[in-house]
Amino acid sequence: MVAAKRKSTKEVQNLLESMADVVVDAAKKGQDPAYQIPVRALSNVEFNPKKRIIEMGKNKTARQFFNLGMAKKFMQTVLITDALMELQRQDNLSTSLREIYYRTKHTIKGTSENTFDDQNESDPLIEDLEVTLALLREELHVRAESSGTIVGPVTIVEGGDTIDCTRQGKAGKTVPSIVEPGELDIKKCSADFVLLIEKGTQFNRLSEDKFWKKHNCILLTGNGQPPRGVRRLTRRLHDEYRLPVYVLVDNDPWGYYIYSVVKQGSINLAFESQRMAIPDAKFIGLSSLDPESYGLPRNVGIKLSEQDVRRTKEVAGYPWFQKKEWQREIKQMLTSGLKYELDALANKDFRFLTTDYLPKKLKTKDWLD
Repeated sequence: MVAAKRKSTKEVQNLLESMADVVVDAAKKGQDPAYQIPVRALSNVEFNPKKRIIEMGKNKTARQFFNLGMAKKFMQTVLITDALMELQRQDNLSTSLREIYYRTKHTIKGTSENTFDDQNESDPLIEDLEVTLALLREELHVRAESSGTIVGPVTIVEGGDTIDCTRQGKAGKTVPSIVEPGELDIKKCSADFVLLIEKGTQFNRLSEDKFWKKHNCILLTGNGQPPRGVRRLTRRLHDEYRLPVYVLVDNDPWGYYIYSVVKQGSINLAFESQRMAIPDAKFIGLSSLDPESYGLPRNVGIKLSEQDVRRTKEVAGYPWFQKKEWQREIKQMLTSGLKYELDALANKDFRFLTTDYLPKKLKTKDWLD
């Protein structure tokens, strides 16, 4: 699958200017300015079985200025757009989501009303602009907090510095939020595969045990739901070096969803799937069938809550989970009434994940697609 070409700074500026044109053109015509914002919800997401990714549908909602229920959000959208345009005019400058929030926050003159009261108001507007203009946040020079880690036989160039990821200690190298070529270049890679790990605790165990060295692989973690930098770097390693990707998550509906986001893309930002999703990624565990296969006692399982059951049934209904193997996997979880954390493997031995579980899974190709 070929990723969409990254837009130039000039192209980004032109797209941001088109947002201002909407207001100017409406004013000239004496009309109500309105933005057409794509709906970011499951109801407006389509699964493309040929590409094996989630794609954004065509449904949009109008955000109007002369509407009391929408006026504030319209104004906020304009403020965010203006701040992003200011950012584009400054060469080689990036900023954080937090700084965008503070750059656009002020009290409206003559009132006690703030433009923004919380960052939870500004962050979704940046996502709205991404889907409206078909841009990625990274193309807007906006970064999030770096929360991923990498270790293994890969050498990268970042900010002019050459970094050998085999020499970063057991803690590994932090994955930045923006990992596009030019910001981060992959100079050399000799790994056989990428292991994308949900939890930092398992990353630490595998890194400490030098699993990456024994099995010639790259270990990556996002410490939970992998942030976009981790997903994008994983996709680049997959594309540029033809590396298989295996996803290691907890045995619960949230683990299933994390795998789904890595493989098919995000429901919330389905348009980004072309550059983020990895349709060939494999689910290497923890599976609902593993407790029996590896002798984990039921008392290390956690009883499914009502929320877990609802979420599991919701995941089971996704079109991309309709394969019989996945339906069997999900049915087994619901039948057992239990979920299992990866940490539960320590019940067998502290190094069971490293010495037994993953080596056997890889050798027997015991994974789900």
